[in-house]
Amino acid sequence: MLRKVPEITLLFWVVKLLTTALGESTSDYLVVRINPYLAVLLGGVCFAIALLLQFSVRKYVAWIYWLAVAMVAVFGTMAADATHIQLGIPYIFSTVVFAASLAVIFKLWDRTEGTLSIHSINSRRREIFYWIVVMATFALGTSAGDLTAITLGLGYLASAFLFAGLIALPALAYWKFGLSETTAFWSAYVLTRPLGASVADWMGKSKTVSGLGIGDLRVSTALVILIVTFICYMTFNRQEAKLETNAKTRS
Repeated sequence: MLRKVPEITLLFWVVKLLTTALGESTSDYLVVRINPYLAVLLGGVCFAIALLLQFSVRKYVAWIYWLAVAMVAVFGTMAADATHIQLGIPYIFSTVVFAASLAVIFKLWDRTEGTLSIHSINSRRREIFYWIVVMATFALGTSAGDLTAITLGLGYLASAFLFAGLIALPALAYWKFGLSETTAFWSAYVLTRPLGASVADWMGKSKTVSGLGIGDLRVSTALVILIVTFICYMTFNRQEAKLETNAKTRS
């Protein structure tokens, strides 16, 4: 099986942030407009279909991969929010639980495969570990973002600035202090979730709760247009073809 994930470029991080924001705004819109249990069910079905599609291909395909990421973002947000809204679990507790769960998954992955590098996602078992980690990072990021914005009272914009500063730390540690590429990547990956969600909430929520009042539906629509545009660019641009060739060569 060829490598199933994209090369880590600036465009990767841009689209990743956009999908995290999309997950937040879309989830918030659906659970308000329709029955929240039905919304979670629909999100789960779409997530399962997207993931099955991702597992069915033998190499990285841009639109299939990012569709799976987007569906993880939507369903992961719904699942994390449900633990607080429906079950009444405090954000601080869910954040700690999700963080501990992610640490355990990383440990099992490393012990089983001997590496956490995304450059080696070229077997079914490694791909399964990868997507389990992705789901856990979205759940953790959702709880962490709500923890700072709501429980700690920072608001959405201040939370966005907080996580923007935090996400720069792994990059700085990688370039200046020799932090391993794998550790830097996964640290930044976790932090993109609360960063993107905080920005989406700031734009979509009403001014009474420190937002701009644009509306979740409008934010989601704009994000979908941007994501589709970038995916089309990645699919048809020659550089993307080179990346797929490199992935095949490494395999």
